[in-house]
This record gives sequence, structure tokens and C-alpha cells, in this order.
Amino acid sequence: MSKINFKSAEFLISAPSLKQCPPDKGAEIAFAGRSNAGKSSAINTLARNNKLVRTSKTPGCTQLINFFQLHSSADLRLVDLPGYGYAKVPKAVQQKWQEHLSQYLNERQSLRGIILITDIRHPMQESDEMMINWAVQSEMPLHVLLNKSDKLSRGAAQNTLLNYQRELKNSGLENLVSIQIFSSVSGEGVDQLAQQLGLWLQPDLKIFV
Repeated sequence: MSKINFKSAEFLISAPSLKQCPPDKGAEIAFAGRSNAGKSSAINTLARNNKLVRTSKTPGCTQLINFFQLHSSADLRLVDLPGYGYAKVPKAVQQKWQEHLSQYLNERQSLRGIILITDIRHPMQESDEMMINWAVQSEMPLHVLLNKSDKLSRGAAQNTLLNYQRELKNSGLENLVSIQIFSSVSGEGVDQLAQQLGLWLQPDLKIFV
């Protein structure tokens, strides 16, 4: 295989816990974020397939760890993690999700990086900052998508991006945490996202979007 074609993404399996996940080999990238940040839509935009990941007007539908294989090979995967912070479900259910999420993040050896999807109008909520802090402490590469950039003017979106890039540099985190503008509606930033994923999944391969 000489290229990564994200259009080849296809559903592999849904797992309620770490035990039911595919064999822990190869490489995978996890998509995380609040339930209303547009996580599923971001994956669909990357894959150029609006039917790959189910989306809903009711946030919090992703209750399982969903795996998608690339090139019909389970050795390269995209992972849609349960959304956090918004779902209208009982507290006990939310706590169970968080336990499985924490176990996956801490024990999954094939995890190469995390894509954190945020709403550019309300970025870096407390739960998002917790994810970033975990990644920093675990030395896990993390790439932030400031999603829904189509909701702001280009100038406002760029200012938000520059402010966060400045914060990362001042904190000395620019080598571990990166950030970009993204829109599932306009497709802005999809090529940059694909390039980042390619570097993590197989650094020696060319990227095909």
C-alpha cells in the first residue's frame, strides 16, 4: 500500500468496552470531543461519505467505541469515541461511558494520536481541557479541530486560531498539541486533517485525499 485513501473507510465493529475492541495491533487514530461538537460529521467529511458515521440532531448518540478500517485492512483504523459532556442520558450511563473511554485511552497500544473536535465558537470547555491535559501527561500527540468555522467570518476564525497557537507556544506544547480550523459544512481544513492523520498512521506513506 503506497497511499492512504480515506475514502476507503468502512465500518469495522462497534465495541461497548475495551474487551470487545479489535485486536490491538496496527495503528489507529481516535476522534474525541463533546457530543455537540460535530465529531461524527468531521469523520464523514474526511471520508467523503456522509453515511459512514451516523449523525443525529440529538447529541450523544455515539454510545459505543466505533471502529472504521482503511483499505479493507483492520490494521489501519479510525475510531469514533463516545461523545462527552452533553448527552441526555442518566448519570450512571454517562459514568459508564467515561470508564470505558478512560480504559481505552490508557491501555490501547495501537493508538497513535487523538483528534479533538471542538466548536470554534465555544472552544476548550472544561472536558476538552481535561482531554488535552491527559494527552500531554501521556505524551500522546493531539490535534485540535476548531470545527464549525463556517459559523464565523474568516477574520474571526483566524484570530481564534492564532490566539490558541500563541497559547500553545507560550506553554511549550506546540510539539505535542497542534490546532487547525475546520468545517464539516464547507470542507475547510480537510486536506490538512488528512495530512496529519497520514503522518501518525504511516509516516513514510504519501497521503491521498
